[in-house]
Amino acid sequence: MVRVGGLPRPAPLDRDGAHNTDLAFTGDHAIGGNYDGFAVYDISAPEDPRLVSTVVCPGGQGDVSVSGDLLYFSVDYPRAGEECGAPSVPVSDPDGFEGIRIFDISDKANPQYVAAVRTDCGSHTNTLVPSGDGESDLVYVSSYSPSEEFPNCRPPHDKISIIEVPHDDPASAAVVNEPVLFPDGGSESTTGCHDITAYPERGIAAAACLGDGLLLDISDPVAPRVLDRVRNPDFAFWHSATFTNDARNVLFTDELGGGSAAVCTEEAGPEHGANAIYSLHGSGDQSELEFRSYYKLPRHQTETENCVAHNGSLIPVPGQDFFVQSWYQGGVSVIDLTDPDAPREIGHFDRGPWDPQALRVAGSWSAYYYNGHVYSSDIRHGIDVLRLTDPRLKAAEGMVSDEFNPQSQPSFSGQGHHP
Repeated sequence: MVRVGGLPRPAPLDRDGAHNTDLAFTGDHAIGGNYDGFAVYDISAPEDPRLVSTVVCPGGQGDVSVSGDLLYFSVDYPRAGEECGAPSVPVSDPDGFEGIRIFDISDKANPQYVAAVRTDCGSHTNTLVPSGDGESDLVYVSSYSPSEEFPNCRPPHDKISIIEVPHDDPASAAVVNEPVLFPDGGSESTTGCHDITAYPERGIAAAACLGDGLLLDISDPVAPRVLDRVRNPDFAFWHSATFTNDARNVLFTDELGGGSAAVCTEEAGPEHGANAIYSLHGSGDQSELEFRSYYKLPRHQTETENCVAHNGSLIPVPGQDFFVQSWYQGGVSVIDLTDPDAPREIGHFDRGPWDPQALRVAGSWSAYYYNGHVYSSDIRHGIDVLRLTDPRLKAAEGMVSDEFNPQSQPSFSGQGHHP
């Protein structure tokens, strides 16, 4: 991969600790989440991206999803109120707000705050799922780590929250269900879910829930059901998931060390802080996940580079399974998953350590393919635009999207447009 463009973190979202986080895409724009808010970028000329606007709205995490003119933004650090200017408060404050903030981004140069919905334990991540009638959005909210000392996040926290947002009245958004995914409590380390990737066209989702990986039936999107649950003795933290286009396989990631540790080392080995590929067998209530293989970044990184498997997406080459993925300071890797028993890297981008003298959190948080380029949200550097040079990936350029939320997977087939 070759870096062909990019922008630094924009002021005032560039203070130390205001990490760049996830990305979502709409038309010719990318939305970049940040611990202190979000930024809107014009990517109509990918090699010359332009900052359109910034919204300062602190709340931690800053996971983003976009639906038409609406933006959903995760708040995972409690604030004194729902509004953007509310100061932080201790997690022991029963009136502290955490959850989802909703913005109108019809005017990309001037996004407007619309409403907020409180959810138990806040929102670490959010996943967009279309409603059955197409008149509203459903937002699956994942969060974890309850405590008896947290008035709004007490154990057991074995559920997710589902928010419904009517398209014609987004200000009336509300929690419509809190399905329990672990009625028996899950594994010892499972205290909620970290992230969920939905495949709406297939009616399924994969949930990464700290100590467990789940396959969900979302044919009734307001009432997801657990079809299968797997555990892996080599996994420390089930972090995220991605289906192959044919839904025959799913890739789970292990965020060993919580993203702040240097675990792409010889000492950590090839199976810790890695991806695990599982195959899907059966259908309906007989669906099962079967482990196939691991993939880990094939180059050892230094002890000053936090490096572990993180967020990525498919590269839409029909009939093939190519995946682009961020590894924090390990950079960005392109993986051929076509043989689930033998995944291998076919390309990478790595700019080296942020600080060669000390371990500091930095690097690529998310790397996603969108309309001909890979966009990497770098925690400290900003936005990187990468061009793929492998001719095997050329066919992806024929797939043009109007909107892309990586945690709500679209399908692709043949050449041409996909929604």
